[in-house]
Parts: sequence; structure tokens; C-alpha cells
Amino acid sequence: MRRALKSQYHAGLSMLRQAIEGCPDRSWSDQNFVNRFWHVAYHVLFYTDFYLHPNEAAFTEWVHHRPDLNFMGTAPGNPPRRVDPGEPLPRERILEYWTLVDGRVDSAVDALDLDAAESGFWWYRMPKLEHQLVNLRHLQHHTGQLVERVRATGGRGVAWVGK
Repeated sequence: MRRALKSQYHAGLSMLRQAIEGCPDRSWSDQNFVNRFWHVAYHVLFYTDFYLHPNEAAFTEWVHHRPDLNFMGTAPGNPPRRVDPGEPLPRERILEYWTLVDGRVDSAVDALDLDAAESGFWWYRMPKLEHQLVNLRHLQHHTGQLVERVRATGGRGVAWVGK
């Protein structure tokens, strides 16, 4: 199971990297989309990284993280607040984060208790293994969005990565 999880994390991240590299410059921070390309890429990297940890307490934010940047649309609170992602992170910075996340997949998966009855995150009431599948599905969901955006804006296609 660990080998399969690692393989699928690396494959999904590889496709995400292709989308990030293939995004036309004019589309990187295009405000015609509800969420700008760079912000979606950051969001998916943040949560892939976050949920590869055993729990919230074990996670340390990336050195270039900005408050609420992980959220798209609104951030939780009472009342919820609209997120302004601010100045775009440059592609090179997002790729730096990509390298960090991809580089920690193997050791992170090895360290997880995949038999745990709880995810380690109070808002996800499910076993740890299922939570990892949800994390992979989230990575794939946003990668698919970005791949389609690259194609729609005149960028090159993204090759399928099987493992």
C-alpha cells in the first residue's frame, strides 16, 4: 500500500509540475478566473503537504507561506472572510515548493500510521488510509483543473504519468 501511495503521489505531482511549467505567462495570474492559476497551484501543494503529516501539530508551514494563502474563496471564521491572495507568487517560487513537497512524499508516507482509525485531523472523520486517498483525489482534482486551463489558454498538453 505504501509503495502504491508513493507512486500515485509522485505521478500526480509530476502532472501538476507539467501544468505549472506549461502555463502561459499571460495565464499565470489571469483574474478572469475565480482563482488565479498560481493560487490554485499553491493551494494544492499546501494541502498535499499538510495532509501528508500525521496531524495538524506535526505540520510546519513553508517559509514563503502567507496567512490564509492556502484558502481559495473564503477562509473559515465567524463570519468567514474573503481571501485576497495578494501579489502572485512567481512560477519559480511555486516550483520551489513543488520540489519540497515531492521530496518529502516517501518519508512522509513511510511515517504515517495507515492503520489508524482516525485521520489525525478533527474535521476529517475517517481512517488515515482513506484520508490519504482523499488527499490524492484533491491533488488530482486541482491538477485536472490546471491542465485543462493550460490547454484552453494555448499552452502545451500535459502527458499522462501512470506511476
